[in-house]
Amino acid sequence: MDSIEIILLNFSEIRRRSIKLWTGIPDEHLHWKPDDNAFTIIEMIRHVLEGEHLFHKIIENRGNLGQYKSPWEELEYSGLKKELEFAETYRTHFLNMIKSLNQSDLETIKIERKEVGQSKTLGDYLIRIAYHESVHTGQMLSYLRTIGIDRPQIWD
Repeated sequence: MDSIEIILLNFSEIRRRSIKLWTGIPDEHLHWKPDDNAFTIIEMIRHVLEGEHLFHKIIENRGNLGQYKSPWEELEYSGLKKELEFAETYRTHFLNMIKSLNQSDLETIKIERKEVGQSKTLGDYLIRIAYHESVHTGQMLSYLRTIGIDRPQIWD
């Protein structure tokens, strides 16, 4: 397996486990949140899906978002199935972008995010994107523990 295949496998596994978790949450809990300043469950799911698109745009623009407008901006929350369907095309474009890369791209393309003082190679940046979703998966598991409902077994 080369670096690109490993990165794609990592994204695939993380999303598979996220979906396993998300689909195990009863609909009546999708609007629960631990406090007034937190995301609801469905907001966190959207944050992960939308965040991947945002990160993709950051990569395309080498760090400069310019006048980015999220496709999710006007979208009403209508359940997990609709959120996943809406994100599917964006996810496909993101994965196809990764498939088009080569080892040299991972090492030589720089993502410069001046607004946050960040300069990373593309390979490093891709791993950080995957980590973002993983962190929110752990956070979501904590939400479910707090609510007191069964947590889907994602560690298969």
